[in-house]
Order: sequence, then C-alpha cells, then structure tokens
Amino acid sequence: MLMQGQFIQVEEIEGGIYDVIFDRKDEDINKFDQAALEELRDAVSHLNKVSGLKGVLFSSRKELFIAGADITEFIQMFSSSEEDIYQHIHKHHEIFNGIEDLSCPTVVAINGTAVGGGFELCLAVDYRVMSTTARVGLPEVKLGINPGWGGTVRLPRLIGIDNANEWICGGAEKKAEDAFKEGAVDAVVEPDQLRESALGLLNKCINGDFDYQARRTEKQSPVLLNHVEHMMAFESAKGVIGAKAGPHYPAPMQALKTMKKSVTLDRSEAIDLEAKGFASLAKTDVCAALVGLFLKDQHVKRVSKKYIKNATPISMAGVLGAGIMGGGVAYQSASKGTPILMKDINEDALQLGLDEAVKLLSGQLKRGRIDVPKMAKTLTEITPTLSYGDFDRADLVVEAVVENEKIKKSVLAETEDAMKEGAVLTSNTSTISITALSTALKNPENFCGMHFFNPVHRMPLVEVIRGEKTSETAIGQTVLYAKAMGKTPIVVNDCPGFLVNRILFPYFGGFSALLNYGGDFRQIDKVMEKFGWPMGPAYLLDVVGIDTAYHGSAVMAEGFPDRMSHEGENAIDRLYSLERFGQKNKKGFYRYELDKRGKDMKLPDEEVDALLKGSIGATKEISDEEIIERMMLPLCIEVARCLEEDIVASAAELDMALIYGIGFPPFRGGAMHYMDHIGMDNICAMASKYESLGALYHPTEKMKEMAKNGQKYFPQERDKS
Repeated sequence: MLMQGQFIQVEEIEGGIYDVIFDRKDEDINKFDQAALEELRDAVSHLNKVSGLKGVLFSSRKELFIAGADITEFIQMFSSSEEDIYQHIHKHHEIFNGIEDLSCPTVVAINGTAVGGGFELCLAVDYRVMSTTARVGLPEVKLGINPGWGGTVRLPRLIGIDNANEWICGGAEKKAEDAFKEGAVDAVVEPDQLRESALGLLNKCINGDFDYQARRTEKQSPVLLNHVEHMMAFESAKGVIGAKAGPHYPAPMQALKTMKKSVTLDRSEAIDLEAKGFASLAKTDVCAALVGLFLKDQHVKRVSKKYIKNATPISMAGVLGAGIMGGGVAYQSASKGTPILMKDINEDALQLGLDEAVKLLSGQLKRGRIDVPKMAKTLTEITPTLSYGDFDRADLVVEAVVENEKIKKSVLAETEDAMKEGAVLTSNTSTISITALSTALKNPENFCGMHFFNPVHRMPLVEVIRGEKTSETAIGQTVLYAKAMGKTPIVVNDCPGFLVNRILFPYFGGFSALLNYGGDFRQIDKVMEKFGWPMGPAYLLDVVGIDTAYHGSAVMAEGFPDRMSHEGENAIDRLYSLERFGQKNKKGFYRYELDKRGKDMKLPDEEVDALLKGSIGATKEISDEEIIERMMLPLCIEVARCLEEDIVASAAELDMALIYGIGFPPFRGGAMHYMDHIGMDNICAMASKYESLGALYHPTEKMKEMAKNGQKYFPQERDKS
C-alpha cells in the first residue's frame, strides 16, 4: 500500500502499475471536498516519488465514480473576494495538471456517474474506459458557474468545439454510448468487464501500442482553427445557447466566451481564463440563488429519507377516476414500475384514462426514450376496472375524482371498505380539507392528501398533506410512493389550499386588484414573464382553468376572508360566468388554437376587453416596478404566514415547493431567498405603500420584527455582493 487515506488509497497492482482508488470512509458517495482534494494532491506526490512507475489506474469502490465537488463548501468559498476565489481555483488546477503530467500513462475506469469535478478528473487522465451503466457530464452551469478544474480546456480538445459547447453550456449528463460516439471516452464495456478492459488498455499504453504522450500534447495545445473556422464554431453556437439560457442565466454564455478565447491558447493560459470566468460567475446573485437551491433540494431529500425510514415499498397502487389527472397518475406509476388499478364508473371514462397514458407513452416512443416493448409492458401495468374487486390487493390508492367534497367523501368511504387492513388511502384534492374528508372514514389514521400538479408527468412536486388524525405510517408510505413515481414529495399540514395553492391565490388576488385598478393583463403578463415566471398570471389562469380558479377562490375566501375575499365581480368571476374556462375550452383571457405539433398556441382575443368591461377598471399607465411590487408582495407575505403557522416545516422546503409546484423563477432562489435578497426592511417598506389595498399587503408581526433586527430566513447564505 503506497498510501492509505480517508478518501483515497493508492496500492500497487503489479510491477510498477498502481491503482488510485476513490473510496470515502465517511459517506456512501465519493465527492471532492477540501480534505479529499488535498489527499489527491498527496496521492500524486507519492506517485511522483515511485521509482520505475509504469502506469496508473484510477478507479472507484463506490456505486458512483465521483459525484463532483462538495457543494456545501461553495457558500463559504463564494463569500470571499473574486481574487481569492480565483487563487483558490488555481491551487486545485495544480492537482489536475499533476495527474495529466505524471511520468507514465494513465487510464480511468468510470464505473458510475462522474460529473463536474469527477469528470474533470477523468479528462485529466490519458484514456477513459466507461461502464455501459455510467453517465458523465459537466453540469456546472446549472449552479450558475462554469467548470473550474479544466473542463472548458480539455473537453473541447477531446471532442471538438461544437460538441463541447453543447456539453458544457447545456450542462446535461451523457449516457455511455453518446460519450463514446462523441469521443469523450475511449471505450465502453459491460460493468463486469470494466476493470479488466481498463487494465488491458493501460498495459497496451505501457507496451507502446498507444501513444499517450501524443494524446497529452493534443489536450494541452491550442486548437488548430483558422479565423473563419473559429468564428463559425462560436458564432453559430451563440444564438442557440443564448436563446436556451435566456437573459437571467449568465453562466452558459460566459462559458462559451471563455472557450472562444481559450481554445487558441495553451493549457496554462487557457486554465487561467477558466479560473477567472469561474470566479466572476461565483460572485453573481444567480450563482448564489442556484447553489442555494441545490442545497435546499438536498435538504428536501434528507427529510424524505427520514419519513420513509420504516416504510415498505408499494407493490400495487390504485387510482380512482380516469380523467386527465387519473390517467396521468396511472401513467406515471406504471412507467416508473409500480402496477396500478384504474377505476371509474363507465367504460368511456376508463378509455379516456387509457388514452391519456397511450398519448404520453407515444410521445416517449417518438422521442426515442422508450421502445415498443417498454411501451407495451407499461400499458400492461395499468389495469382498468369498473369495480372495487381487486382493490384489496392495493397498498395505496389515490382518489382523483371531481373536486366536490360530498362526492369525494362518498367515493373515499366506498374505497376504504374495499381495501385491505392497513392500506393507505389518499386524496388528490387541491383545496378541500383533508381533515374534513377524513370524517367519512372509519380509519382516518390511514388517510392523507397526495396532491399532484398538472400535468402529472411533467410537474415534479407532490404535496403530501397531513390531516389531524393522519398517522406517520401513512405519511411515510405516501412519501415513498411519490418518490417511486419519480416525484419530489414535500409534507405539509392541512389548511385551505394547503401550501402551494394557498400561496398562489394571493398572487392571483394581487392580479385581480391590479385589473380593478386599471392594469392591462397583457402588460402584466409581459412584466411578470420578464421578471422570470414561465407565464404571466392571466396566461397561468387560462392554463390552470378559469373554472378551477373560480372554485378555488371561493374555498380560499371562506378560509381566509380577511385577505382572500373580494367585493363585487372581478375578471375571474366574469370569465367564469361567460364559460370562458381557458385552454380547456380554447377561450379565457386569450384564445387558443392547436399548432402543428398539437399543442395549444396562445393568441390574442379581440373580444375579451369588451367582455371584461365593468369587472375591471379603466386602463391606466402603470410602471413595471409597481406591477412587480403589487404582484409579488401578496405572495411573499403569504409565504411568511405559511412558515410561521407551521404549514411547512422549513424555509428550504417552502422554497423548493414553489420552484417545483408553480415555477417560481429558479434564478431568484425561491420566495424566501428572494425576500432575503431584497431585505425584510425593504419588503416591509414596500408593503407600506400599498397598505390601503387591504390585508393582502399587510406584513406579519414576525416580518416586522425580522425587518427591525435585520434577520434573514437563510442567514448562512452570503449577502448580496
């Protein structure tokens, strides 16, 4: 044994050939924190002192190869100056350069996921052999930074500029076959052949069958392009990457600019540019927000693990109601491997649910994500039925019938009678109290809410709602099922609208008040989309459904009359009375037609202004700043209320719920991060301008206290630089 560390071991395989093994003792995955990087530096130093060193293999004993840098260390590092970050990154480059400059050939055996710094280590090695089950990539732009340990330098020289632009600026992980096809790895083999193949390649290098020095020279030298080729390679990518990134995410374009300059330089100069670009991006507000979201997402995953500690896998599920939601739940469950019963009251309804599943699977097939056998197998996992006959086999059932308390109670009671003892019953209600629904059940402890968001197959969030009598066992089973479906479950307590809808409706309330004041819904949509929302409030209401919003508003007004009720008829009331329900019947604030792909295309409707007359104010000029303030303040204040009332357990879970549930702009870090960024004193001062508009704009006493004391929801996150 040449070296025995806490993270890395170096041992001799045979006669001058050594294995650098990544195997953290304190965690289930390998990652590069400061201590691990220093051990890697020591490992390189030990190897350089070996007399007669012939070759080095890099391998991992974990299921993942290396998951990249330890993101938890980023906040502290990024709080230092740009110059300090630059120097810090440069110090780590010495380690990776040291690997690339070893006096012998090197090969890495990539047995599992290698991303970020993990893949940058692989790029520093001469040759890469990859398991068919592994994935590689440089996802740093998703954290608001560019690769920092040589990714922008080595990858373009290995796979070409066009491919490297797509890999680095897109940030996606790549499957083994794609990595091999594009030249990022040199061989792809089955997992049980990985070590033997990697050692075989290393021995061929030692024997001179492969010129590893030529490979190194290629990675360390400028790319040979004339002026026209250089211009075309980057100018053509600029428009595509800029359009995908949008105006709020600077990292992809910064990475592109860095590569544009660095590909004409040698390794030393190119690395210097990369480090400067990394340091510059690390100081942006977007980077702080995205790194914060990553850490919050990790927190949500840890919380879920605690809930499912004693849960048992769901072997058979059921869904009641075969509409769009029920069909979506059935598809999602079956496609992720959990068989599901789908019940409705007539054949036509069942066919609608099956058609929804077939449509979604056909889309997957068309995009090449599944093959015909996989599609057929998934469909066989959905069992349509008109009776409760097989429901005694279900471990968990999701009720997804019409949003009517009386009907839901009746269906839930019937279902409970058909289910086996201890099975969990859930409701996909979006507004009706779980505690109220549980009064129809004999065993309310086995009942909770399981609120999916539409469309089920795309929206990552599932709210798991705890009623007054819900047991922790029921919560754990539901969280486990949501995770098995590929969703992010967040547990919340019962109240009108639960968490996400309770926060969304004050946002709609701010919108309605703006229309009454004389705001133009088209301008409001444009301003809020520019702010970062995927769609403005009028467009969102059309997508949610004007009828759904109308009924939801009534529930919220009953639950919170001080701030969510309104006098007279507003725009939502008027559109509902006119049966303009939005996308579902092709007319709402806008009108809709199907485009060539069969998707709803939003179009202006010349009739709508006349139809809304009397329910909105006379149009007046309003600044973009006022629109943002009047839209965001009700949402932010309700967010604070939900945390203060323990509707959700933590600020981190709340921010992630809004990101995943309603598309809160990720580059703003979540609503609570957004308030921290603005400052609670500024939030309260802003709200005071609109206090005459009512309780929607009145901060809580806790918010005022936070403003007075300079407190934040995330005090560990760095201040705005």
